[in-house]
Amino acid sequence: MIAKISKGGSFGGAVDYVLDKGKDAELLAGLGVRMKDRDSIVRSFRMQAALNPHLSKPVGHIVLAFSAQDAARLDNRRMVGIAAEYLSGMGIRNTQFIIARHRDREHPHLHILFNRVDNDGRTVSDRNDRYRSERLCKELTVRHGLYFASGKENVKEHRLREPDKTKYEIFHALRDAVPRCRDWPELTAALRHEGIATEFRMRGGTSDVQGVVFARNGYPFNGSKIDRQFSFSKIDHALSLNRRQALSANERGSVSNPVASFSHLLEDLLQPVYDADEERRLQERLRKKRKQHRL
Repeated sequence: MIAKISKGGSFGGAVDYVLDKGKDAELLAGLGVRMKDRDSIVRSFRMQAALNPHLSKPVGHIVLAFSAQDAARLDNRRMVGIAAEYLSGMGIRNTQFIIARHRDREHPHLHILFNRVDNDGRTVSDRNDRYRSERLCKELTVRHGLYFASGKENVKEHRLREPDKTKYEIFHALRDAVPRCRDWPELTAALRHEGIATEFRMRGGTSDVQGVVFARNGYPFNGSKIDRQFSFSKIDHALSLNRRQALSANERGSVSNPVASFSHLLEDLLQPVYDADEERRLQERLRKKRKQHRL
């Protein structure tokens, strides 16, 4: 599973592309928009975007693509569920979105359009979105048992000999532990539980860390040699991001499992309906917003 994120300024063009019948498009789900027809969807997005007129690119567009080898087991329900987990994991909450499936390619893929102006008129954060998306896609691929198109996960490890066997064991331990830890002490403790020692390499004559070495069964490996994502700087960045997300979740009073905020909506998402009151609610919010600006 991989994701491509882009931003734009035209909801009309974006909706036309996502709902293009020439791509055998099927609208699967939506939240916060009128689902009566194409024009209703566009109008709903535009009205909410007007709550934050200073944002020049209010259109968020995500493509979630899966391996063709997973096609047989990826029905609409499961794909929408994975999309909901992805949105929640990326912090794309409290805003409008639609999810459509295209069948113009061999591999299954979804298009998600979301409003970068949330329901309160604030901008949905895109900070480090590509890095966070790459990491989240790997997590979801593992969680749902999806096919890894390439990389270390495809290696026939039962045929490996030392030291490569140990190297791949450390790779899997790091892949599982880093997303769950918030700082180096927590990570080193988790690795120690797996029989892996952690040693930091300092810059000559200073206390500045310039690298990290992981060792098991008497075989030491530089983090970057295990995989580029496990260099000291990249792990340190990932831990810092985990820490900020945990603090943010605590401040919002979020539940420990962020997926819960979307997964309970799955039944409703799979049955998009036309809400006759939605436009009136949007108009009222926009009227209040304009009144505040005049005061």
